[in-house]
Amino acid sequence: MIELKNVTKEYDLPPGQPGQLVAADRLTLDIPDGEVFGLVGPNGAGKSTTLKMICGLLLPTAGHITVNGVDVETQPEAAQQHIGYLADFFSVYDELKVWEYVDYFARAYKLPPDKIPARVREVIAQMGLETKYDSNVATLSRGMKQRLGIARAIIHDPPLLVLDEPASGLDPKARLELKDLLRAMHRAGKTIFITSHVLPDLEEICTSLAILEKGKLLRHGKIADVMRSAGQTRRVRIRLASPEFALESWLSAHPGVSEVLHSAGATEFIFPGTDADLAALIREAVLAGAAIYSVEEKTDSLEELFARLSTGEVM
Repeated sequence: MIELKNVTKEYDLPPGQPGQLVAADRLTLDIPDGEVFGLVGPNGAGKSTTLKMICGLLLPTAGHITVNGVDVETQPEAAQQHIGYLADFFSVYDELKVWEYVDYFARAYKLPPDKIPARVREVIAQMGLETKYDSNVATLSRGMKQRLGIARAIIHDPPLLVLDEPASGLDPKARLELKDLLRAMHRAGKTIFITSHVLPDLEEICTSLAILEKGKLLRHGKIADVMRSAGQTRRVRIRLASPEFALESWLSAHPGVSEVLHSAGATEFIFPGTDADLAALIREAVLAGAAIYSVEEKTDSLEELFARLSTGEVM
């Protein structure tokens, strides 16, 4: 659905400052149809620049971008027919009614006039805004305006939806509703390219992701593959029914086990082995006299992984 080949975007620095600012540095990505792809990075990493280049709103300094097989630079209008784009900050026309706002963009996308009324009703229903059909846009909450923005982006039924920080400014309930909405659109066959600072939300809905910093890709691929390639560690927590067994000492002497800590009635440690290796370790501990009543595994979250990558702990 989206292909970037050695895409670079440079900006001239103000007079008196030599050199150029590189917002995107030889980005190469291949995003298949049907993915929910998350782009993660700190402010200034180049996320919005990358999204705008995909949508044809900025031209790359070098490299090529195609959307659904169409070259974004040489055929921008054709490519944009495949894209629904919602910027981080988008305008709504407060004096219009909800249906008038969606109708306006249906006409801007040159939908057949006889098809527009039915399509407007369909999209408004899809966004859960039926009860606001005749309401003025000014009366909508922040979450409803976000839904209205997505309605505008999909009115021409594009296969690709590009969202820049769609959860920005939303309260927890509205964020939950947005996630449900995006899942429904994914099930309906849309490919979704999304950026967000709310990493737990991305972790819940994305199938793949890329981590971007200073215009460079640090990692990209399926979430599980990215975690593995970054050396995600397996952290195990064991609780005993009775404290007589010196589990901390026993684990510390076991090959492969590291960072053994005991706190709040549990012993936590890092174990690099497979599931079968862990099962064997637990069996050994039980045979040695450990009265184990619970074993939990804790994996790094996307937020923790991003923090480690951003600070250079993972290369």
